[in-house]
Order: sequence, then C-alpha cells, then structure tokens
Amino acid sequence: MFERTYRQRLEADLGRWETDGVITPAVVAGIRTALPPLAPSVSMPVVMGILGGLLIAAAFLAFVAAHWLEVARLLRFAILATGIVVAHGLAASFARAGRPVLADLCASVGSIIFGAAIALVGQMYHLGEDFAGGMLLWAVGALIAAALTGSRGALAVALAAGTIWSAMRIYDAPELPHLPFVAFWFLAGSLALIWKSRVAAHLVALASLPWWIAVAFRLTMNNLDPLFVLADGAALLLGGGLALAAAPWQRAREVGAVLATYGAFSLAIVTAFVVATYNDPISSYTEAASHPLWANACGIAGAVLAFAAAAMARRVGYAFAGSAVALVLLARAFTWPQTGEPWLAYAVELGAMLCLVISGMLDNARSRIIAGWIGIAGVIAGITWAVKGSLLRRSAFLAVAGVVAFGLATVLNRVLSRTNE
Repeated sequence: MFERTYRQRLEADLGRWETDGVITPAVVAGIRTALPPLAPSVSMPVVMGILGGLLIAAAFLAFVAAHWLEVARLLRFAILATGIVVAHGLAASFARAGRPVLADLCASVGSIIFGAAIALVGQMYHLGEDFAGGMLLWAVGALIAAALTGSRGALAVALAAGTIWSAMRIYDAPELPHLPFVAFWFLAGSLALIWKSRVAAHLVALASLPWWIAVAFRLTMNNLDPLFVLADGAALLLGGGLALAAAPWQRAREVGAVLATYGAFSLAIVTAFVVATYNDPISSYTEAASHPLWANACGIAGAVLAFAAAAMARRVGYAFAGSAVALVLLARAFTWPQTGEPWLAYAVELGAMLCLVISGMLDNARSRIIAGWIGIAGVIAGITWAVKGSLLRRSAFLAVAGVVAFGLATVLNRVLSRTNE
C-alpha cells in the first residue's frame, strides 16, 4: 500500500479511536511520534519544472536533429557525451539538494542519451550489425547507472533495453529459453531488494512477463504449446513471490508480495485463455510430449515453492495458492488425448481459480481475490463460448458446478459457525 494513503487512513482511525475512548491521547501522540517522516511529495512547481526541462530538452534535440548531417562525426559524439555528463551531473546536484524526483528524472535521461550514443557510434563507424548486442550494452550501462544513482527510471530503461535484447536472441535461437536474461533479471531484482522499493519491484515483475511471452510464442514455430508455457511462468512467479513473502526479512516480503500479485493475475488470465482454446482447431494440445521439459520444471517449482512458503509461514492461504498452481498444472493431463469435451479439465480449472480466491480471502490479499474472480469469470466464459461442443451439455456442466459450489458454501458456513462458537 502507498505510504501517504496509509498515513491518511491511520490519522482518520486514530482520531476516531480517540473520540470513542479506545485509546488515550497519550497513546495517539506516541504513535504519531514513532512514525517516520513522510517523503516530500511532488509539488506543482516541481511538476512545472519537470515539464519545462523536458520541453527545453526536446527543443534542443529537435534543433540538433535538423542539422545532424551537417555536424561532424566527432562533434556529434561530443554532443551526446556532453548530454550524458550534464544529465548525471544535474542528477547529483538535485540529489544533494534533496530533490529525489528531479534527480531520478535526470539519471533516466542520461541513460536514454547513453542508448542514443551507442546507436550513433554504430551508425557512424559502421560497426557490426548486431543490434541485439547494442541493446545489451545499453541495458548493462543503464543498470550500472541505476545501481550507482538509485534511479528507478534508469532501472526501467535497463529492463526495457534488456527485454528487447532478450526478445531478439530468443528469435534467433527458439529451441531453448534465453537464460542470460534471467541472470540480468536477477541483478535487477537484487536492486529492488537493496532499495526496498515497491516501484522497482513492480518494474522487475513486469519485465518478466515479456520474456515469458516471447519464449512461449516463439515455441509455436516448433509446434509447441505457448499457453501452457505461459502457465508455467505464471506458476513460478506466483510460487516464487510467495516464497519471498514468507521470508523473515521485510525487504524480501515486500518484493515477494509484488511478484505474487503479478503471478496471480498472470495465472488467472492464462487459465482463461487455456480453457477458451481447449477445442480450438488450430491449437496444439494433442500431445503431452510437446510441452518442454524445462517449462514443466518451472511450473512444478512454482507449486513446490508455494507449499514450502505455506509451511514456513504457517499460512493456509499460501497452501491454497499452491493448490491453485498444482490444479492448473494437473489440468493438462485431462486434455490428452483430445476426444470430446474435456469436462474434467474444466472442473479442475474452476477448482484452481476457486482456490486462488480462497487463498486471497484467508490471507486478506485483495490482489489474489480479484485475480481469482477474474479467472473464474474467464473460465466460465471460455466454457460457454468454446468453438465446438453442445451448449446444452455446457449449461448442464455449469449448473452442476453451481450446485457443488452452493454445497461447499453450506458446509463451510456450518464449519465456520461451529468454530466461532
């Protein structure tokens, strides 16, 4: 949760509790004293200053671009090198002045100019046409800048360039996943842990999705199934996030919560697409052997990590999340050979999304609750609007599933009522 929003809600709660006599004014004063000071917010002058700086920089770039061919090669390079030095110099100056937003912006601009300098040198001196290698150099440089300056923007530039580099390497060699990006991703993730930054954690989690998507859909050229590979990636992201969230270190818990959120939503969305394409005539779900072994290992690792997190933290909600992952992986076994409607697979997928909802409710994790309901809605829509099959049978299946759900709700209600008594 955002710190400023939390403080506002806490202040409202403290005022209400003091009025109701739940806590004394001395306790309220003690709580307020114990809270660390809030980071300064971005004021209107700062916003206008950022806008003015961007407009001036855009005007300068447009002027240089208009006369680019008339400028000597060495002068072109000197202009870009000066831009890098000036941008990072301004970043250092703003950091000393206590302006972290402006400092982060300048460091990000410096990282972008560094990428432009790489492209310029390659174009001017006719270096090797390894565009992916240039993106790698840009990504490494931006990552180093992020590590030295603490700039979240530079980290975003590094991850964007690294994602493009990895996608190009995946296109060149589709047989195996591009593992060097995994090492690069872990380095970026370590910065998120060191900084204890939710923004950095979101950037790192988001950067994992294009890699899995590129790997999965590149495999379609070898007649392999992309959606199940994406499900394995989502399972690993969810399980790994829960394992970090169960760690004893606060930094790991915060980063793990973010990774688990992306994993839960990815698992729900992929599950809905899988169900919708079970009967797709162009799908390639006919052979279990078509699923890569390394992807299977990633999915199983996600389930194992989720159950391990449940054991370490002693949280039943994590166990239900692990059950959701395991059921999604198990559903594949009921689609081969593909003869008729995969009713059992439909039931298993519905059960997986229900487990995800229960997991979020037990842990009070709103993201998992929302992801689970999105998955349930997507699975129901996929069952109803599949390409082939009888709608009458589908309606009967959904009716039976609804009756079972009502039965489970009744049983749980009685069990919980006895427990409360």
